[in-house]
Amino acid sequence: MSRPAHGGRLREAARRRGIPLDAWLDLSTGISPWSYPLPAVPEEVWRRLPEEDDGLDEVIRAAFGRPALAVPGTQAAISRLPSLLPEVRRVLVPHPSYGEHAHAWRAHHLVRCAPCADAIAARLDEVDALVLVHPNNPTGARFPAQNLHAWHQRLAARGGWLIVDEAFLDPGEAGSLVAETGEPGLVVLRSLGKFWGLAGVRFGLVFAAKPLRERLAALLDPWAVSHPARWAARLALADSAWQERQRIRLAAASLALATMLEEAGLRVSGRTSLFAWVETPRASALAAALERRALLVRRFDDPPGLRFGLPADDAQTAQLRAALLDAIAETESRR
Repeated sequence: MSRPAHGGRLREAARRRGIPLDAWLDLSTGISPWSYPLPAVPEEVWRRLPEEDDGLDEVIRAAFGRPALAVPGTQAAISRLPSLLPEVRRVLVPHPSYGEHAHAWRAHHLVRCAPCADAIAARLDEVDALVLVHPNNPTGARFPAQNLHAWHQRLAARGGWLIVDEAFLDPGEAGSLVAETGEPGLVVLRSLGKFWGLAGVRFGLVFAAKPLRERLAALLDPWAVSHPARWAARLALADSAWQERQRIRLAAASLALATMLEEAGLRVSGRTSLFAWVETPRASALAAALERRALLVRRFDDPPGLRFGLPADDAQTAQLRAALLDAIAETESRR
């Protein structure tokens, strides 16, 4: 199985289209356009190796109410979980979803279903593990809390696992299963990358019962999470006032983006606070037309659709609106 494609490959798009890098608007990643405002990194943070008794664990407990293992991005956990759960043979992975999960479990028997509650419930007794992205990426689909709890209980009762990637769930937002991660059979992943806009820091958290966290820690190299990443995480996770302002700002921007897309004639099939999902048979043609106008979005082929991230300001919003209207007119004229 080839490695899944991801958003953010702006340099590749610039070379492909022959358009200078600084002319582009990249809305392909679903990362907040407003990053947590980190101060200058102290010199000693660059100079000294990270230490585990730096107060980060206490900040994580205060922010989430549960202990977690810090990892160098949740991808480090995604790729290692299959080796930590040798009892898992059959894995249910809804499709479409974040492709790295299916890729990590590629040596196992993968069971596919649509990312909706009825489809998942119908296949749950066939598998040893269910892997969910909640809310789903790229469709924005959410699952009622009672469904998540019921699925976890059904799996755990026979030694199975529920693995939930909450990368696109805002801190404090309803629907998180972090509070239940002391129970058997549950793993929850969180990240600084999306809501905090700190994807380059490469910092993730794994919430699970202590034995699994310890086994995962044993697979990581010493000092796996860099000192600057731990320092940044302490500041960002502790700043609840900034998080509240960010929630309000993202919610307004997400609604404005969805409204613009609808007014342009595209039906928004789902969204989170960080992106909008448009399922359309014209996805490939629209993505190409937008690229010719130096605007990069994330294209999906199965099912065909486009994921739009948030523009950061009025200038980017105007650039998106103009490119979108031109691209739609171009593709309509070719039909």
